[in-house]
Amino acid sequence: MYLPGVTQNEYSKFSQVELKVIKLDSTQTLLPYRYYDLPFCRPTEIKDMADNLGEILVGDRIENSAFDLDALVNVKCKKLCVKSYTKQDMERFRSFIVDNYRAHWMIDGLPAAYNKHMVLQEKDGTTIPLYSEGFPIGAIEFLGEPKKSLTKDEAARMNVRLHNHFSLIVSYNADSDEAAANGPVSIVQFEVIPSSVAYDASKMSADKPDQVPASCPPQGGERPLIINGANSAQAETVVWTYSVEWRRSSAKWNTRWDIFLHEEGDDQIHWFSIINSLMIVLFLTGIVAVIMLKTVSADFRKYRELETQEEAQEETGWKLVHGDVFRPPPHEMLLSVFVGNGVQVVTMTGLTLLVALLGILSPANRGALLTAILVLYALMGMQAGYVSARLYKLMKGTQWKRNTVQTALLVPGVVLRVFFVLNLVLAYQKSSAAIGFFRLFTIAFLWIGVSVPLVFVGAYYGYKRDVIEVPCKVNQIPRQVPPQVWYQGPLVSVLMGGVLPFGAIFIELFFILSSLWLHQFYYLFPFLFLVFIILIVTCAEITIVMTYFQLIAEDYRWWWRSFLTSGCSALYMLIYSGIYFFTRLHINRAVSLFLYFGYTLILCSLFFVMTGTVGFLSCYWFVSKIYSVIKSD
Repeated sequence: MYLPGVTQNEYSKFSQVELKVIKLDSTQTLLPYRYYDLPFCRPTEIKDMADNLGEILVGDRIENSAFDLDALVNVKCKKLCVKSYTKQDMERFRSFIVDNYRAHWMIDGLPAAYNKHMVLQEKDGTTIPLYSEGFPIGAIEFLGEPKKSLTKDEAARMNVRLHNHFSLIVSYNADSDEAAANGPVSIVQFEVIPSSVAYDASKMSADKPDQVPASCPPQGGERPLIINGANSAQAETVVWTYSVEWRRSSAKWNTRWDIFLHEEGDDQIHWFSIINSLMIVLFLTGIVAVIMLKTVSADFRKYRELETQEEAQEETGWKLVHGDVFRPPPHEMLLSVFVGNGVQVVTMTGLTLLVALLGILSPANRGALLTAILVLYALMGMQAGYVSARLYKLMKGTQWKRNTVQTALLVPGVVLRVFFVLNLVLAYQKSSAAIGFFRLFTIAFLWIGVSVPLVFVGAYYGYKRDVIEVPCKVNQIPRQVPPQVWYQGPLVSVLMGGVLPFGAIFIELFFILSSLWLHQFYYLFPFLFLVFIILIVTCAEITIVMTYFQLIAEDYRWWWRSFLTSGCSALYMLIYSGIYFFTRLHINRAVSLFLYFGYTLILCSLFFVMTGTVGFLSCYWFVSKIYSVIKSD
């Protein structure tokens, strides 16, 4: 949805309508490129029109084009340019077509739609055409059945068609017949139908710029423009043409993105699968909560009865470890750093989803989602410093300066190092997703100039506060932990505990991965916010249950295990991402595999500190509550 107050652009007849080019991308290589990295027709002066950092990071390089469009003026056929290409140019076109690259254009902020020649069957029997963003720059000449992926030898032998004519269909909404004829009108859809025609360039006169080939516009029976494979491409002169048709539509301006928001298959299955997953998780977490409340209440009654009858000499269960349960864990600084950064990620994620629910991060605002994530993460640095300082002080840490520095630098530093390596790979591949020095400086400023100072401010106030009081004193001599059965060991309990939080998100994770790597629009932010809340609740409850069983077994070393129990869901997320890569993507380049798992590692690392933090803080609250009720000598 759009924010209230956002106005639409209106066009009168003959007013200029600017067609902008965005990028070339492919789901087979994951490497976006500038549109003009291929020798298409260019304007006299190329202007960079990218608006924000998020657009740059996803590889969008919005630039002007050579197309000349006037509102409400149909063009039957117009020559865009005539260009002579070398053999190397034609081979480059062919390689991009074999890799299924698509061109992305934009008019009035609306991306070019391409009909995938498929329809979506509705329950009432009606059909809806399926559109995707961007259109193919060419097509492979398959002799047999089309293949999802090609070997290098097969790709080298393939002949391809180069799309050199574009039929532009611009749909508009008008309030009246007079407005439909002369304006003002608003654009509600922009569709591109590409085709391949082998024009005879020898009949084109250089001194007649408005001359077009006799077969333009193509009727479907012309010979296509073929680029031969097996290194047999020839130098060629290509004529580029386009047509423009303006169509009146009943679609409203605020629904013009709806054509991109239909999934292939039954929408009802998509919605019910999400709801079913959420209901299962809610049901399981409800059972866990009831069991915990009844069990702990029974323990309270039992111990109170024993104290009343003066029979409390033989304590059993979790009460035995009251003198060690608040003993600081090993590597307390690392734990406090992880928890502080986890709070930063949790608050950033929650605020981003709230902003998305308001419509600010709609698809119309290109790059806004990624920009919001970066800015909000930097602004949440104060929470990270405050929580880390309070926790480190609770665990009797003394190196508070080092702890503050690590909170500010460790987790974001590791993420930025990985990102820097990936950026070097993108730069080596000359991809448009590679960012230059100025954009790197902007990201560094958000980290060093905004996030780091806020971490120090938060840590200052955290250390100024009194130490958090614990309900039980810590014994000087640690209690010996009795031998544990195999299923209560750290590894098994951590792996078991991470399953349920992952189960809360894995269906939604599929659509998120599809939006990241298959270039589909993600628009289910209300469902995603609900899944986020359920993920938080699930992490809290499953970690509390596992910690309670651990304390019953007289194992008081709950600090790190509570963090790792819910944080282990990131391991399952990594495994699922690997399964998604090998089953849904068709990639045969080593560099694409490196990029995919590099970005996946960043996402899983942030997910690890986020879910681990939720589990740890929930367990700390639970342990403090139960030991504050039990009176101990």
